[in-house]
Amino acid sequence: MPQSPSPAAAPLHLAVALDGAGWHPAAWREPEARPKELFTARYWADLAAEAERGLLDLLTLEDGLSLQSDHPFEPDTRTDRIRGRLDAVLVAARIAPLTSHIGLVPTAITTHTEPFHLSKAVATLDFVSEGRAGLRVKVSGRNDEVRHFGRREPIALELEDLDSPASLAGLAELFGEAEDYVEVLRRLWDSWEDGAEIRDAATGRFIDREKLHYIDFEGPRFAVRGPSITPRPPQGQPLVASLAHRGEPFKLAGRSADLAFVTPRDPDDARAILAEVRAAQQAAGRGAETVHVFADLVVFLEERPGAAAERLARLNETAGAEYASDARIFAGTPAELADLLVEFAEAGLTGFRLRPGALPYDLERITRGLVPELQRRGLFRTAYEASTLRGLLGLPRPANRYATASATEPATEPATAAVGA
Repeated sequence: MPQSPSPAAAPLHLAVALDGAGWHPAAWREPEARPKELFTARYWADLAAEAERGLLDLLTLEDGLSLQSDHPFEPDTRTDRIRGRLDAVLVAARIAPLTSHIGLVPTAITTHTEPFHLSKAVATLDFVSEGRAGLRVKVSGRNDEVRHFGRREPIALELEDLDSPASLAGLAELFGEAEDYVEVLRRLWDSWEDGAEIRDAATGRFIDREKLHYIDFEGPRFAVRGPSITPRPPQGQPLVASLAHRGEPFKLAGRSADLAFVTPRDPDDARAILAEVRAAQQAAGRGAETVHVFADLVVFLEERPGAAAERLARLNETAGAEYASDARIFAGTPAELADLLVEFAEAGLTGFRLRPGALPYDLERITRGLVPELQRRGLFRTAYEASTLRGLLGLPRPANRYATASATEPATEPATAAVGA
């Protein structure tokens, strides 16, 4: 199995996770916050421009199918926290023409949406961004979201009892569905071969129907014939990412994703998580492929030692409670954060997704403080060296599975039926 290079041999990859006014619930009340602009395109465009200014590999955009809640599996009635979001895929499409290098990875929920719809939306994002699109697949265990759609029975998940037989069965179903979903996405992105569009006005041929393919996916959750209505994306396959905290999500990451976001507490925890992801990757026959694993950290940054901890304490006081997160919380200087990233990278991680505690403040501390510090250490790029997201992450453009099949096997159905008469 390929081993990840050491930080000395390969610079780190950096991503930033954008959500609301920042990941601390009181961040929207900070002087630098822009709460009145959260539902404007300009706000997200400005954040993306700042992230690109820092030469970051990619940004992610959070999303959901119900209002945010302090409880993972049910709504709350709080009015002192940000509630409401714009659609992440549409926001990414809006800011794509305003950026030129950074990868754009919106979140999409697999549990209640259709893979055919998402496949063409993300393919479109890849065209609009000229090869910088990805998506983070996310499952939903919230029963208030079940009631938005009315197509399935509620799932019994309790945070305090996730290892019970009922919860484990529910998780297996949700993540099994997500795995099928990703497989359908990948097949649909390949359902048009490269060069299927001829665009020859002289002969009147726009498309080569021999290069369009049925995917004929049949599973317990989806039956999708294809082909897509959108040509193969510029990257061939846009990046697929997932966030993983435990067994079933680790399996999804290893079996289906190009990039996993994980939440280790220390380097030893990171090594154990990596072992689970790599085992799932190997079991899926993907041992020769590169699957990046980034650690998530919530960050509060200040130049003066101790100042970030003081600001975090003030935010906690404003919120009326100490901030807790699924990811490790860091409050310190950019140099101290750089030391921590190096320590984690030595465990085998290839990069980090940083969640700014407050926006735009901590994002600017990342791009204008942390990035220069890493550059001084020779651990981060000084210029963008690739034009696609796959290129930035050192991932190859995948071959089209159907192009190989069509070159060696006769078509089982008339190609002229692939897109209708």
